[in-house]
Amino acid sequence: MSATIIGLVLLGLALLLAALAIKIVKQYELGVLFRLGRVVGARQPGLRLIVPFVDVLHRVSLRIVTMPIQSQGIITRDNVSVDVSAVAYFRVVDAVKSVVAIENVHAAINQIAQTTLRKVVGQHTLDEILTETDRINLDIRQILDGSTLDWGVEVTLVELKDIQLPDSMKRAMARQAEAEREKRAKIINAEGESLAAAALGDASDTMMAHPLALQLRNLQSLVEIGVDKNTTVVFPAPLMSTIAELGNFLAHEAAAAAESAPVGAVPPTAAPFSGKPFAEPATPLPTRTRSSV
Repeated sequence: MSATIIGLVLLGLALLLAALAIKIVKQYELGVLFRLGRVVGARQPGLRLIVPFVDVLHRVSLRIVTMPIQSQGIITRDNVSVDVSAVAYFRVVDAVKSVVAIENVHAAINQIAQTTLRKVVGQHTLDEILTETDRINLDIRQILDGSTLDWGVEVTLVELKDIQLPDSMKRAMARQAEAEREKRAKIINAEGESLAAAALGDASDTMMAHPLALQLRNLQSLVEIGVDKNTTVVFPAPLMSTIAELGNFLAHEAAAAAESAPVGAVPPTAAPFSGKPFAEPATPLPTRTRSSV
């Protein structure tokens, strides 16, 4: 009976020693082995055996870690208070240094990232922070790498995540943007007027070279006025002469056509234009006093 008990005790101790001696390092981890307090070396992923109560195995993750940098108030170089938050990505490149060189690498990186963010952002103006975020991210990452490489950690990326502006600054930027849009609208309007003036100048040159074109344009204006069904139409004095000149032109064309017609053909008749655009009414109309134009 006692032998059986002793055998069970020995079996239990053997199982306990085996459990303490057998360690499994996962694929994304690296083991750092300490023997009697001294670093023996790194252990690759897989099944590893250690000496119980003599060896200590620390597992270090080699995966990229995402660390948010909490929002904090920062005074920019042009004395504007902004709240800036960011996010940092880092990974362990030297497992032994990450365990030996620093006690808590994650907490250390979080603290140095906050101070570096405040330092770099405070060296730029508000416009630079809003437009040159890529350069600011690169500056923060380079400064962090200078400290974290001694801890066996590499910062792969730093990004500004959110920039909160004061309400007064938001209103000022909105007014500035509105003024900028109005400026562009006025510039476009002025350019359009300049092109229209140039086109009108070309049209006037064409009408000066061809007087009949100007006369036809005046008649077209009369047609456009008649569309509105106005009860009173004021004819400027140059327009009356224009109508008379147009009548003379039509009579001249009719005479020229009659002369060029073959013998025996009936020439077209064209009544001579008297210069009066309207026939006299059968009954006299009441006279109305009208100022000369």
